[in-house]
Amino acid sequence: MNNHSTMTPVTTKVNNFHLHLAGNLHRKDMKNIEAMTIISRLEFPSFWKLNTPRKHRLYVVASAGNPRSLGITSGGKVNGISVGEITPFTDKKRIPPGLPTDDDYVGKPLRTDLIGRFVEDRLVYRQTFSIRSYEIGPDKTATMETLMNLLQETALNHVSSSGLAGNDFGATRKMSLRKLIWVVTRIHIQVQRYSSWGDVVEVDTWVDAAGKNGMRRDWIIRDCNTQEIITRATSTWVTMNRETRKLSKIPDQVREELVPFYLNRLAIPTENSDVAKIDKLTNETAEVVRSGLAPRWSDMDANQHVNNVKYIGWILESVPIEVLEDFSLTSMTLEYRRECRQSNLLESLTSRTRDTDNNSSKCRGCLKQTHLLQLQADKAEIVRARTEWRTKHK
Repeated sequence: MNNHSTMTPVTTKVNNFHLHLAGNLHRKDMKNIEAMTIISRLEFPSFWKLNTPRKHRLYVVASAGNPRSLGITSGGKVNGISVGEITPFTDKKRIPPGLPTDDDYVGKPLRTDLIGRFVEDRLVYRQTFSIRSYEIGPDKTATMETLMNLLQETALNHVSSSGLAGNDFGATRKMSLRKLIWVVTRIHIQVQRYSSWGDVVEVDTWVDAAGKNGMRRDWIIRDCNTQEIITRATSTWVTMNRETRKLSKIPDQVREELVPFYLNRLAIPTENSDVAKIDKLTNETAEVVRSGLAPRWSDMDANQHVNNVKYIGWILESVPIEVLEDFSLTSMTLEYRRECRQSNLLESLTSRTRDTDNNSSKCRGCLKQTHLLQLQADKAEIVRARTEWRTKHK
């Protein structure tokens, strides 16, 4: 690397940003820099609101000796090159159009709903989300997978914000010490209405005991504008050893961590909840069988098994296209039977449920289906599921 002891700072311009770089780095090595990272705050008027004035800084670290080496610093030397810090937007004449100045942030509080907050004496965790364009389906509304991802994200942030988070994905500190992780055994979700692209929803979640060795987690989703409850969900969780992959009782020490957060409240009243056993399908009894479904590396989660939300897409693979086109999925119950790994090849089975409910007015325009996701090789069950569908309003 060149001797940089007598560098003369040089100012250059990249995409309307004035960058201060070491003199001989600019003259001799600028063309060899593979990438640059420019960090600046963009203008999001409805989101960025800060309690106190913050100084805008632009940090650039470029290593000519190793083009792949790129970093961020607050000043000093990196890879032997002196790098400084600048405040690019203090001169209003140099501000690119559309970017804010420090004055735009003074005295404006941070919107805590973007990162979630506790309500009701810290027993309920609340987080707000905007429905993104990539989270909607052909109907231009959020999908069941989108809703499940919002529920999962809120649950994980609940644990993290509570101060209980350990080293593992969603586990408490005392769970991590005992090599325990959470696994879901059953989840039931009821959808009154799906949000559209750009809608803002508010997700509440809380936990309670589920028997002696389980935990129940519930959620409700509201439309932020009307405060209408549009989705309700409930789930049951147990602990599993992350190394042996065997289920475990909840240790007393872990229970002591959780009890202060327990809230005896049901998102779905017992009389409306789907607690009935889900019948098993076979290749002989199923009306539709879809084979050759292969998990991808991106389907795996931090606990080294397939993310439970991914199963929904595979289950829907065997639903007839006319059902997907003409009906809206209003209820889904999932019973998780075993883990799925990336090396597994899966089959999705679906059959229409023979409805024995004589109350035809309650289910007029409704369709019920039973599903099974299984290993293709030995037919071992992964997930049983039951769905309810309602005719779309056209």
